[in-house]
This record gives sequence, structure tokens and C-alpha cells, in this order.
Amino acid sequence: MKQKKDRKPEADKSEVASVAAFGDHEVITPLNKLRKAIDPRPAAPGDDPLARAEQALTQLSAQFSDWMNSECDRLDAARERARDVGWTDEYLAELFHAAHDIKGQAATFGFPLVAAAAESLCRLIEHTPDVGQIPFPMIDQHVDAVRAIVREYKRSDVEMVAGALIRCLREVTDEFLVEANKDRPEYLAEIAAPSITPGEREA
Repeated sequence: MKQKKDRKPEADKSEVASVAAFGDHEVITPLNKLRKAIDPRPAAPGDDPLARAEQALTQLSAQFSDWMNSECDRLDAARERARDVGWTDEYLAELFHAAHDIKGQAATFGFPLVAAAAESLCRLIEHTPDVGQIPFPMIDQHVDAVRAIVREYKRSDVEMVAGALIRCLREVTDEFLVEANKDRPEYLAEIAAPSITPGEREA
């Protein structure tokens, strides 16, 4: 007498990728991994997900200053490596990404005024046709401005101080970019466009 083999449980279709073949193409339905991340249980009475998120953010906020300082150290280190080695693609990308990350994270970390200074450095790198033309003192001005705004953020007049630094950076950067792109008129309109970085309008 043949013994019946134990039947394997049928796989959840959401956990199996499927391929549907048609005449001239195939349609692949990927795994649905999000289903495991969703708690199917109903929320407890009185539970407020938004309140829980705000509470978690409050607990993390004590670390925001340390995180922003770490980002400033990363930007400074990228600047120093570029100074020592020169404008290689690797170090240029490292400097750009450090500035870009500060631009994106400044408001979340509670330092919105820093975003515009970091954004100015991104513009300088992005719109210069030959980055070797960028005078290193301009890089220093941007990195030092970012660090100064973070360092002095608790001052009562920080908005005025940051605003003055940002306006100076913007003017110097715009003047340099217009000259660097004088043979590329199609870029001039984009370079002259006002920034939409949070914090610059308030500056």
C-alpha cells in the first residue's frame, strides 16, 4: 500500500513572482514583500499613529544636532580630500553628495537655514562646465558658511547672520557661473532662476 505523501502547503501567490507570456512580450509580476510589513490587526481603541510618530520624532530630535554636526564633518572632510588630491571625479562626487545631503536633511534636523548655503555649493559644482576652474576659496566659503550657520544656530540673530551669508554666497556664485558659462547661453536662464530651497526665501 502506497503511503500518501504529505502535501506541501500552497504558496501564497503574493510571495511568488509570476511571468505571463504573450506573443511579443512578457509581463513579470514581482514578489509582494510589503504584505509582510503590514500589521493586519486593527488598531487598538484610542491608538493614534500620528501621535506615536510625533512622539518618536521628539525622542530622536535630541540627536538631530549631533547628526547635523556629523554631516558638517563629512562635508569638511570631503573638502580637505579634494584640496589635497585635486578635483578627481571621486572627490568631486563626494563633495557634491555631502552638500546635497545637508540640503535635503537640514529642515528635518531642525536647521532649515543651512539648506540654502549647501544648495549654493551644489549649484556651483553642477553648473560649472569645468570644475577645475572653481577657485578653491569659493569652496571654502561655502563649507565654512554651512559650518558657521550650524555652529551659531542657537543665536537669537541667526536668521540675520545666515541671511547675510547666504546672500553673499548667492551673489558670488551667480557672478562666477555667468562668467564660466558665457559660451553656453542656454544655461544662463537656469543659472539665474531663483532657488526654491527651503530657508532661502526667509533669509
